[in-house]
Amino acid sequence: MRIARFTTGGDPRFALVEDNTLVVISGDPLYMPVQPTGERVPLDRDDLRLLAPVIPRSKVVGVGRNYADHAREMGNEVPATPMLFLKPNTAVIGPDDPIVLPTWSEEVHVEAELAVVIGKVTRNVPAERALVHVYGFTVANDVTARDVQRAEQLWTRAKGFDGSCPLGPWIVPGLDVDDLRVTARVNGATRQDGRTSDMVHGVAELVAFASEVFTLLPGDVILTGTPAGVGEVVHGDVVECEVEDIGVLRNPVIRR
Repeated sequence: MRIARFTTGGDPRFALVEDNTLVVISGDPLYMPVQPTGERVPLDRDDLRLLAPVIPRSKVVGVGRNYADHAREMGNEVPATPMLFLKPNTAVIGPDDPIVLPTWSEEVHVEAELAVVIGKVTRNVPAERALVHVYGFTVANDVTARDVQRAEQLWTRAKGFDGSCPLGPWIVPGLDVDDLRVTARVNGATRQDGRTSDMVHGVAELVAFASEVFTLLPGDVILTGTPAGVGEVVHGDVVECEVEDIGVLRNPVIRR
């Protein structure tokens, strides 16, 4: 099952993705059972726009240096415990929305990641029960102002600016994510190519660890880290982040 959020010019709606068709459902599937309305919308309809499949109710939780090869390429050690940071929900954009390069940064990188969507209120959950609290998975791009990240001790400005968290194209519940390929392409050329099995801390451990720090609410998102190969993007680039068995998240890059 794949769950998309979309618009055809009116209010956002949700749908099941079946082949090249959206099967419209009533309400928000995070909070009510999936009930098809009978309406079907072709994915290639001219006025259809896919949106970020979820707007986090309160926060996006990022995890830094969760792939050893990425930590090494950045000249860092792998942390003994998950390194957490936050992105505000205003950082979230959807498929095909432009990543707008901030005026105060000259070096912006993209980072393809598996994203975890929380399905219920989660606080102090043990790892062995953590996946029960997960609604599903989507693709994320942890866009980072790398020059600012190097210059400042805190990562808030480097990782939390508007448009720094593309999500999409849809949510896949019930997916086994222990060993999925994670890739990023820029203008069709592969930049990153890793597997979730290379993560230092797995999904269940990350959900449990984050839930010890702050209450996770339905719709909150956890970014699980990025493999090696991160690099700069510039005006005019097109970025495609892909997670196996989920889909491709595509965004153009612009500088205004």
